[in-house]
Amino acid sequence: MTKRQCQPCTACCDGWVQMNIRGADVYPGCACPHSTGKGCNDYANRPIDPCDNFNCGWVIPNSPLPEWMKPCDAKVVVLFNKFQWQGLPVDLATPVGKRIPPRALNWLKQFAEQQGRPLVYLEQDGDGKLRREQQAIAYGPPAFQQEVAAKMAQGQRLWV
Repeated sequence: MTKRQCQPCTACCDGWVQMNIRGADVYPGCACPHSTGKGCNDYANRPIDPCDNFNCGWVIPNSPLPEWMKPCDAKVVVLFNKFQWQGLPVDLATPVGKRIPPRALNWLKQFAEQQGRPLVYLEQDGDGKLRREQQAIAYGPPAFQQEVAAKMAQGQRLWV
C-alpha cells in the first residue's frame, strides 16, 4: 500500500482542527499563522506537537477511510480513537467548513455502526459565522449520546 500524502490538503493547518501552534490558537476561521493555504511556510521547523504528532485519519497507515475521504475533498477531518467511552474507541469528525457533507457523514455513521465505534461530529451553529466552539453531536448508543450531551451542556470537552 502506498503511503498517502497530505498535499495539497491543508485542512488541519487552515483552522478546521483546533490546536495551538507555539502560542497561536488555531480554530475555525483562524488558520495557523504559518499556513499558506498550500502548505507550511516553516515546515522544517514545525513543532513535534501538534504538527508532527497529528494523526489525520485519512493519512494514518491502513486507514479505513476511502480515497474520496481526503479532507480537502470530503470536507471532513477524521480523528480515530480520540477518546474512550466504556472501553470503546470514540472517533471525532470535524467539518472543513460549517458542516460535514451528507455523503461523508453517512459514510462515517455507517462505519461507526459496523465497527461498534461511537462517533462525535462537530458542526457550526446555523447563523453563518464561524465560531471557535462548535456543536458536538454524538452518534452511537443512547447512553453515549446522553453522556456527551450532558458533558457538553456543562461546558466540558471530552477530547483534548
